[in-house]
Amino acid sequence: MKILDAAQIRECDRFTIENEPISSIDLMERAADAITDWLIGNYFYCDTHFIFFAGSGNNGGDALAVARKLAKMFGGVTVYKLNIGNNSPDCQQNLERLQSTDGVPVTFVNKGDTMPEIKPGSVVVDGIFGSGLNRPVEGYWAELIEHINNTGNEIVAIDIPSGLFCTDNRQNTGAIVKATHTLSLQQPKLAFLFAENEQFVGDFDILPIGISQQAIDSAQTPFGLTEKRDLARLIRPRPRFAHKGTFGHALLTAGSYQMSGAAVLAARACLHTGCGLLTAHVPQSAYQIMQTAVPEAILNIDDSQMEYSAADRLQRFSAIGIGPGIGQSDAAHNGLTQLLQNCTAPMVIDADALNIIAANQEIFKLLKPNTILTPHPGEFDRLTHRHTTGYERLQTQIDLARRHNIIIVLKGAFTSVATPDGTVRFNSTGNAGMATAGSGDVLTGIILSLLAQKYSPADAAVLGVGLHGLAGDIAARADGMEFVTASNITDNLGKAFLKLKDIDNE
Repeated sequence: MKILDAAQIRECDRFTIENEPISSIDLMERAADAITDWLIGNYFYCDTHFIFFAGSGNNGGDALAVARKLAKMFGGVTVYKLNIGNNSPDCQQNLERLQSTDGVPVTFVNKGDTMPEIKPGSVVVDGIFGSGLNRPVEGYWAELIEHINNTGNEIVAIDIPSGLFCTDNRQNTGAIVKATHTLSLQQPKLAFLFAENEQFVGDFDILPIGISQQAIDSAQTPFGLTEKRDLARLIRPRPRFAHKGTFGHALLTAGSYQMSGAAVLAARACLHTGCGLLTAHVPQSAYQIMQTAVPEAILNIDDSQMEYSAADRLQRFSAIGIGPGIGQSDAAHNGLTQLLQNCTAPMVIDADALNIIAANQEIFKLLKPNTILTPHPGEFDRLTHRHTTGYERLQTQIDLARRHNIIIVLKGAFTSVATPDGTVRFNSTGNAGMATAGSGDVLTGIILSLLAQKYSPADAAVLGVGLHGLAGDIAARADGMEFVTASNITDNLGKAFLKLKDIDNE
């Protein structure tokens, strides 16, 4: 699903109006139907009271239309119409329609008025400013937004929380509505995907409203949100006459004396993602642990008792993964350098290997094209520099992928996969229960397995991240987010594959 900026959203609306054809007021009515259905589905209580705040633009027009529909069905609606400026034509028309509806008084709010009353327990619907806002909200309207935020009521934002910019909020010093839920119309907004904006966006849903698919397809954007259906299309069928050699031979270099568990977690995930053979290169101290915990793995034992120190013979491997739990000693540094100098197979690099590169930036020059790096934000900042916002970190991620011709998997709530051509795919699966020790090791094993099976590096990264998150979602639904461990994620990989393969039957 494409992620569009404010100008592209306006253009898609315009194209739809001109080419469907449909009038702008009827397109607004279509949006209002979708919002109304969501509100009924999520707040269908006999005594629910909705308080609408409607601005003067089309976002306000959406709010007025929804208020009219709910009032006709159930009553229990209060409307505050904010006189921020001249009403847009569709906003004005919906205001007139609402005023002709029996039993729905409209209270007009002007700059400087006493703050409107918001009764406890009411659901506030925010339709003050839309996605086209391009300057911070200040003065009286900022005070109104803070008044709404301070009530403690649940807040549902139409399309975007008022005051939030659609894309880049680094210079946004104004007031922003802190929504409980945000109902994004047709497409997600880039701003929704950054941690610093969670307090404003809350949970978000994407509501289709019939915007022209032709217009969306023609919009050029480097950003997309990967959905389950996209993941399903990436999965390859397994031939009936396949054998273990068909699905590749992966080399995993992981573990040290105190971190043998990292090797176990990554190895189990690799095997449960379908590769044919796995060789795990581990220090001598991990030998018995690996033989017991992962009997399916072939073991290659390092010369060192305690840590990783040297690369294996590399010619027989179809993909290589390195990093989980190897430590950051001089021996590990030398081993990583030797491996990068001699390997030709696709690679995924994680954890301690990333920190070794961060401390020795010259190693970037040894990375082969389309090598996959999987940092979390802290590791990424060590690789580059400290960032203060997710948007800023995204720009650096894109630059780093382009400069070194590599793939950067930046882990987070919406893990992003940046490729050398400048495109970024955000992941839509996963949950906060996956913020647990070893989860990243599991992801490394999943991606390594897909690389070994000859998925392209970009597809391996996108599918690997999606499978990882979906397995985490299945684990969380079964026992709760607090119960999720890295091992739970691996244990649910099979169910994640099955769910994606059955996606057309949902």
